[in-house]
Amino acid sequence: MNFWEWLLVGVVLWTGIGVLGVLLALVRGELERMRRGVRWLLGVWVVYLAVVVGVSLVQKQRVLVKGAARCFDEMCFTVTGVEEVPGYFGRNKAGDGTVLLRVSVRVMNEGKKAQSERLLGAYLVDAQGRRWEEAKGLTGVRLVTTVAGGATVESEPVFQVAADAKGVELVLTHGRWQPGVLVVGDSDSLFHKRTVVGLGR
Repeated sequence: MNFWEWLLVGVVLWTGIGVLGVLLALVRGELERMRRGVRWLLGVWVVYLAVVVGVSLVQKQRVLVKGAARCFDEMCFTVTGVEEVPGYFGRNKAGDGTVLLRVSVRVMNEGKKAQSERLLGAYLVDAQGRRWEEAKGLTGVRLVTTVAGGATVESEPVFQVAADAKGVELVLTHGRWQPGVLVVGDSDSLFHKRTVVGLGR
């Protein structure tokens, strides 16, 4: 965990203690003390969220190239290649204006014990801002697979994208329902520009 993650932990713990204090004041009938506690709780969270959003708005987007690792603590993901999948049941030849892209991702566990990045998801975006989710049922080893300590596996997620897509980039994210949304400077934090990996297509 980095400093900003520990800061969030500290704010959450302080909030828990503050809520207990407010409830205790309420039980004792100390209404002014209760109101003061609520004001402190709200004030701290307003300031904290303002910092989260402010940093998100001013930080530049991080753009990685193929071969550069995207790490989440001890789990690292490296795009090693991308290719068009030919003729899967005619899906990319049916005149629907789409193609299937297979992205090769090396998943490495730099820790000593088996673990996975279980909340991780992936999608593609292009220069026009269009977005495509991973095609279900077409991936063998998933990005969220458990990897032994010090080991590496290969994952090949597949995406069905518009044939005219240019400037395609891969986004790895934990989604909206996880603590990183409230971590200052995290790629998944509120209003932050997502870290992307350019696929050279």
